Amino acid sequence: MTLIDGKATAAAIKAEIAEKVKNIMASGGKQPHLAAVLVGHDGGSETYVKNKVLACEACGFKSTLIRYEDDVTEEELLSCVDRLNRNGDVDGFIVQLPLPRHIDEQKIIEAIDYRKDVDGFHPVNVGRMAIGLPCFISATPLGIITLLQRYGIKTSGKKCVVLGRSNIVGKPMAQLMMQKQYGDATVTVCHSHSATLKDECRQADIIIAAIGQPEFVTADMVKEGAVVIDVGTTRVPDATRKSGYKLTGDVKFDEVSPKCSFITPVPGGVGPMTICSLMLNTLKAAATQQ
Repeated sequence: MTLIDGKATAAAIKAEIAEKVKNIMASGGKQPHLAAVLVGHDGGSETYVKNKVLACEACGFKSTLIRYEDDVTEEELLSCVDRLNRNGDVDGFIVQLPLPRHIDEQKIIEAIDYRKDVDGFHPVNVGRMAIGLPCFISATPLGIITLLQRYGIKTSGKKCVVLGRSNIVGKPMAQLMMQKQYGDATVTVCHSHSATLKDECRQADIIIAAIGQPEFVTADMVKEGAVVIDVGTTRVPDATRKSGYKLTGDVKFDEVSPKCSFITPVPGGVGPMTICSLMLNTLKAAATQQ
């Protein structure tokens, strides 16, 4: 069993990005600039945005954090998006999800200029990704594809099961694994209402678990030698920890890992690669806007 180290892989990629940024600026180019909009004080979002700021520093990017309280109006947020769209110094930006219930998330996503949509959520980027055209690929699926490639994991012709059908992970992940230039695999998407979910998993060469249920994937669902990618990050109460919780994946790691050829841990697997992918998208956005 090989542990897929997302933390080390992300660190290596950020070092590569920093070298590219140094060369861009040495030849008179502009420093890439990523902005993030954070609404409210959700613990997970706070941590994620803090890590994005740190990643920008590691990559040599300029970063801007714009904060709003929970009671911000939809109009105020749309106005902020419009300003960032028109700001020539900002190469890419993200509006951290989830947003408060009184704000229409889809309306905010669609207001973002797709050329600055480094999260890859705008319908133009989603559509271009679906038919294999150049675009910003959403960060988590791009991070997973990068891990598979860097670890030399063969995906062509393999049976891949994606657990989950969210717009952020499940659907784009299935699209990428299906496409010839990325996964070139035979893909099945399962979700909470799939009647044959366990049977599908038992036949899978690659399982990508993004169902959002802690320790959902158990040893009896995984065949010997399978590759398991765990996207889940649920905060489970743990009184022994200072934070009062522990991050738990969708896979019951201790019992599943002995059966795997490759597996990602939680934390330290897919998570660091998501932020790393955002940096890659920002570098790409900066290059197209020079």
